[in-house]
Amino acid sequence: MKLYIIRHGETDWNVKRRLQGRADIPLNEEGCRLARITSEALKETAFTRIYTSPLKRAYETAMIIKGNRDIPVIEEPRIIEISFGEYEGLCCGKDNYNIPDPEFMNFFNKPEAYKPPEGAEGIDELIARTADFLQEIVHNRNMENDTILVSTHGAALRGLLSYLTDIPVKDFWKGGVHKNCAVTIVDVNEGRTLIIEEGKTYY
Repeated sequence: MKLYIIRHGETDWNVKRRLQGRADIPLNEEGCRLARITSEALKETAFTRIYTSPLKRAYETAMIIKGNRDIPVIEEPRIIEISFGEYEGLCCGKDNYNIPDPEFMNFFNKPEAYKPPEGAEGIDELIARTADFLQEIVHNRNMENDTILVSTHGAALRGLLSYLTDIPVKDFWKGGVHKNCAVTIVDVNEGRTLIIEEGKTYY
């Protein structure tokens, strides 16, 4: 099995550094362009199925890369983005920061100390659900010869990588946030995983 794990294309909220989380923000024009470039680069890749977060930005990215392939596209809630609860839509950019909790930036700078706001999800919860998804597919013998696209989000992708590399929460962001439409390629052999390439962009 081979996995191609992609972060969705750019959105207007990415540009403005607004917390997206579960907010269902579509790709902007640049996001569609980046996805088309990535699609062209992967046109010879023989994907057999696609798993995508149900959110528009990931789904749209997946469908652009799918192109005219006649393969199943499965919406998978376990790879949806982390929830920021009541802080979704607020800005974490240095110039326009308007999150009421001064400790919120622990999410990026000290993840082991991050305390999620009301109605949000913790990093441990994110890692657990994304790991549950990965464990299910990498140990599925019926899919061991598949080539799979997984279309997801910045933090959810780090959750998947946390499982693959078995790192502690304090190193959650080691390697940083992947760029929009960056692809990580993972080889799976009898349930064992090996990251072949991480965060590759085609633009």
